[in-house]
Amino acid sequence: MLAPSRPAPAQLVADVERLLERLDELPDGPAREVAGDLLAALLALYGAGLERMVEEIAARDDGSLAAALAGDELVSHMLMLHGLHPVSLPDRVRGAIEDVRPYLESHAGNVELVAIEEPTVRLRLQGSCHGCPSSQATLKLALEEAIVKAAPEIEQVIAEEDPHEEPPLLQIEWASCLPRG
Repeated sequence: MLAPSRPAPAQLVADVERLLERLDELPDGPAREVAGDLLAALLALYGAGLERMVEEIAARDDGSLAAALAGDELVSHMLMLHGLHPVSLPDRVRGAIEDVRPYLESHAGNVELVAIEEPTVRLRLQGSCHGCPSSQATLKLALEEAIVKAAPEIEQVIAEEDPHEEPPLLQIEWASCLPRG
């Protein structure tokens, strides 16, 4: 027998956001307020239950169960929503950067974490990406995707070029510019 398919976490989040937008559009103010209060109460209830679960796991786990739960995209998002994620934001951002570093190095690039100022992460791109807009955009996109997956609370990744790095030299073929004769 096949296991029932589960909706993707991104789809579940999109569904909640869509329903929240519909809630905001309701014409009846008192009904909208009651629905919002109900939603807040449900979040508090589930948050309190999750907090107890995390406490029980922490008391009995060698760390492997907590790591597995934190590694699950949906569970990780829920834990983060309630301020219960076992891995700190800086550690999750640094881990995401380390996961992407081999890809950056394969393009003769590198990255330095400049600052985390929630909801923004500032990075400094180094290496061959300097001065090449398409290469820089590709590397920045890879970093953004990894960081937002590991830390959904991050809304913006700003990547700047290394100010100490020399721009690449432009090679000009003079022979093709000289008159032939």
